[in-house]
Amino acid sequence: MWAIVGAYGIRFRLTDSPNIESQGDSYLLLSVLLALSWWFMLGVWGSREFRILGAGSEEYKRVVAASAWLFGFVAVVSYALRIDTARGFVGLAFPAGVLGLLIGRWLIRQHLSVDRRSGKGSSHVLIIGGPHSSEHLVRSLRSAPAAGYVPVAVHLPGASNEAVDSTNFDVAITGTESDFEALMTVITESQVDAVAISAGVNLHPRDLRRLGWELAAKNIGMILAPALTDVAGPRIHTQPVAGLPLIHVSTPKLTGGKKVAKRAFDIAVAGTLVLLLFPLFVLLAFLVKITDRGPVFYRQERVGLRGTTFHMLKFRSMKVNADEQLAALLIKQGSDSTPLFKIENDPRITRLGRILRKFSLDELPQLLNVLGGSMSLVGPRPQRAGEVALYDDAAHRRLYVSPGMSGLWQVSGRSNLSWDESIRLDLYYVENWSLMGDVVILFKTFRAVFASTGAV
Repeated sequence: MWAIVGAYGIRFRLTDSPNIESQGDSYLLLSVLLALSWWFMLGVWGSREFRILGAGSEEYKRVVAASAWLFGFVAVVSYALRIDTARGFVGLAFPAGVLGLLIGRWLIRQHLSVDRRSGKGSSHVLIIGGPHSSEHLVRSLRSAPAAGYVPVAVHLPGASNEAVDSTNFDVAITGTESDFEALMTVITESQVDAVAISAGVNLHPRDLRRLGWELAAKNIGMILAPALTDVAGPRIHTQPVAGLPLIHVSTPKLTGGKKVAKRAFDIAVAGTLVLLLFPLFVLLAFLVKITDRGPVFYRQERVGLRGTTFHMLKFRSMKVNADEQLAALLIKQGSDSTPLFKIENDPRITRLGRILRKFSLDELPQLLNVLGGSMSLVGPRPQRAGEVALYDDAAHRRLYVSPGMSGLWQVSGRSNLSWDESIRLDLYYVENWSLMGDVVILFKTFRAVFASTGAV
C-alpha cells in the first residue's frame, strides 16, 4: 500500500501539469485494485504458509514471484486492451513494493525467530522412526529452532531394548509399540501439533496411510522426513507412481543459464561496490602504507575452481614476513594437520590489521578478484594448497564452484566454527546453490561483519 501510494503521489501529485493531475484522478481506482490484487496474489502464491515462515529463502521467492506475476498480468492486459497505463506509476510501485515487502518480511522473521528460540510460535513434534534416523532428526530440528519445530518426544516402533538409549535423544521416549491403536494413544497423550515420520520406521504402509487419515481428522500435521542429509527443496521433486509419492533428487549443476546469472550478478554487485567504496580503498591503502612502510596489498596463491590456482588480494594486515612464521606457529598450536590454518591470538597481525580484520575490511580488494573471474561474491572460502592437500573426498567437492568472498559458514559463526561444521556448510552450499540463496548470504554477511564475531 505504501509503495502504491508513494508511486501515485510522485507520478501524479508532485507536478504542476494539470493534464497529469487530472489523469491521476482516473488512477485512484486502479491504485486501490492493484493494492487489493497484490495482497490477494501473495496469498495465492502461498507466501504466508506456516511451513515456509521463519527459515529458508522460499518465502522471499514466493513474494517476488507473486509480485512479478501480478505486474506482468497488468502489462499484458494493458497491451492486449490497448490501455495506456502510466509506465512511471508501475515502474515506481513494482520495485518499491517488492523491496518493501522483502524488508518487512525480514523484520517479521527476526521477531518470529526470537520467539521461536524461546519456545513460542513453534510446532511441538512427536518423531516416529528408527533409533538412528530419529536421533539424527531430533538433533537436526534442534539445530534450527527458527524453523519452528520443537521435538518433544520420540516413539520407536519395533526397536530392540539394546537400540534404545535415552541419553542419545535428550527427549522423552514414549515406547517401542508398533500396534496402530497403541501408536494413536501415544499421539493423543503427547498433545503434539505435528508427527514426523523418519526413515527406518517399522510400520506397514497400510498403517501409515491410516495414520495420515487419523492425524488429518485431529488437525495434527504429518511430516515425512526421508534420510536425505543437507539436500534443499529446489533439488527435490515428487512424482506420483502407482500411488507412491516417489522423491527424485536432481544432480546439482552450476552450468548454462545458472552460471551466466551468477556471473552477471557478481559483476553487477562487485562493480557497484568498487565504485562506491573507492574513497575507502584509497584511505585504507594510505593507512596500511604508513603503518610499517610495507606493501599495501597482500597477494597469496589460493586454490579455486576445479583446483586451478590464482592470487587472492587483501589489504595487508600482518607483518611483512608473516608467511615464514606460519608453519612454526601451526606446530606450536597443534593444528598443522587440520585443513583450516588459523592461529589463535596471532602475533603476526599488526595493530591496524586487527581493526581491518575485525570488520573484514582487509577482504575488500577481493572485489577485484570477483571482477576478474577468479572468485565469486558467495562461495566456499579459497584455501592454500597445503590446506587442500589435507582434504578428504567430501571436502574436495568445495572446488566444484568458484570460491567466494563470503559463504554459509561465514554467516553461521564465521571463523569460530570447527572444520567439520565449516565443511558441512560449504558442501550444503555446493549441493544447493541458488541465486536467491546468494542474496540472502550477502545480506547476512553484513550482519556477521558488524557483529564482529571472528574474522572471515
